[in-house]
Parts: sequence; structure tokens; C-alpha cells
Amino acid sequence: EGIENEFGGAGRVTGRRGMGGSGWATASRYDTDGGKSFFIKQARGGDDGMFKGEALGLQALYDTKTLRIPKIYHHGVLTDGGTFIVMEYLDFGGAGSQAELGRYLAKMHIAPPQDPQAAKGLFGFPVDNTIGGTPQYNGWMDNWVDFFRERRLKPQLKLAGDREMSQLGDVLMRNLDSLFKGIEVTPCCLHGDLWSGNIATADGQPSVFDPAVYFGHSEAEFGMSWCAGFSGAFWSAYREIIPEAEGFGERAKLYRLYHYLNHYNLFGGGYRGSAMSELRSLTRNMK
Repeated sequence: EGIENEFGGAGRVTGRRGMGGSGWATASRYDTDGGKSFFIKQARGGDDGMFKGEALGLQALYDTKTLRIPKIYHHGVLTDGGTFIVMEYLDFGGAGSQAELGRYLAKMHIAPPQDPQAAKGLFGFPVDNTIGGTPQYNGWMDNWVDFFRERRLKPQLKLAGDREMSQLGDVLMRNLDSLFKGIEVTPCCLHGDLWSGNIATADGQPSVFDPAVYFGHSEAEFGMSWCAGFSGAFWSAYREIIPEAEGFGERAKLYRLYHYLNHYNLFGGGYRGSAMSELRSLTRNMK
């Protein structure tokens, strides 16, 4: 009934199908006799913050006019106190062509930011969001190195509460500028959590979902490359549009570190070893 009332041109709802869910939210597909299908997620309790972050993130990706991203229709609070988000339903297929994914992702990274703050050269996002279940702080800053130090590394290191990690982390953060000598970083729209489980195809085009969007350094997109399965064809196509910058290998360790720290904070176990390996490698010539 809400779909019929809110989206008059959609038609009458003719079918609903559960699409699974998580511990805090459920997802459903709604079909209408007007030919449109909607994907709706609902959560019990809480405020609109998480769905607002998802809606704004998907809209930012959509605005690049590159990858196939679902159109966002609405998000808000239900009369019973729950929250919801309504978006276009996409029939996802497999991962598709790696070369096409590389091309479309590079085009997304060079697309002019539509957000006025990012368009002015600031790094961040209009709202904080989450990376997995961890808060991700996105307050705007005008310097990428400062942003990554204050908004990415410091919160994860503090959350870990690990003395050895913190000691190496302090060395890294003092010397962070050294990893960016000779390159200019400009803000671009990032998916923010790009791994194989968030990549698909829709309508014959590469598509991504479940983002942790912010405006940052294009290279930061590859912090999850250790579980993204990017092939040689992907990298060749991506690098035809965005050539590899000097020092990428060291910065790639930095961006992996952020996600290893987050995985350690979420799941523990062997991710500590992965984070420590990157920290030791990055700081081996630092004081």
C-alpha cells in the first residue's frame, strides 16, 4: 500500500518475495502491475542513520553515470518506529567481464564529484557510515593525508587496543606524508568496500552494491583487493584510463592495512597477523 501511495506511477503491487536479511534488517522484492520492481529493506528500531548513509552513498555512485547502480527512491522512519529504504530492484548476475569492470570503475573514479564539498577538493562524505559493522567517520577535510590519518587509521588503531600495533601505527602516522611525495590526490567517489561479494552485473553492465561510500583517493578503492579477485584483464583496462602512479605499491599496503585493521576489529583471529605484516613493512625505514 505504501508503494502504491508514494509512487503513483508504479501501479498496484502484485507480488512480494522475501530476499533474506541480516540480524537487524529484512529485505523484500515488490512487483507492480506497472512493470516496476522495488527492493525494500526494513529494520526494527533505531534511527534512520544507517539507511540514510546507504541511500546517500548509492546516490553518489549513481550520479557518476558509470557502473549500474540502483536508483534510490526513499528512506525514512516507519510509523511503528522501524526504518526502511526503497530502491530500484536489480536482477543481479555473476561478476561478468573483468575488463568491463576495470573500465567502468576507472570512469567512476575520474567522474567529476557532484557533491559540492568534494567538488571544492574536500575529502569525506556528508554523513558518517559504516565499514562492515564498524563506524566510518567522514567529516570533511581539505588534506587527504590528514583525512586518512584522522578518519581512518586512528579510529581503527584505537578500537584494536593493541599496544604493539599502536606503537607501529604511531610511527606510520608521523611519517604518512612520505608515502605521497610527488603525487597529487584529488577526491573521487569510492565504493569503499569493494570485494568480490559486492560485485555483480545487472542489465549487462558491471554493478556494485553494499557500499561504504566517501570521496577520497582513487587508490584507496583497492584496500580490499586481497579478496576482490581482480584479474590481469581488470588491471589492464583500469590502467588504460588511470595509469599507475609512482609509489603505488607502498600506498597499496597502507590501504590494505585499513581493511585488515577493520577485519581484526570485527573478526579477530589471523587478521592481526595481516595487519602487523603491513605495519612492519610500511615502517621498516621510518623512525
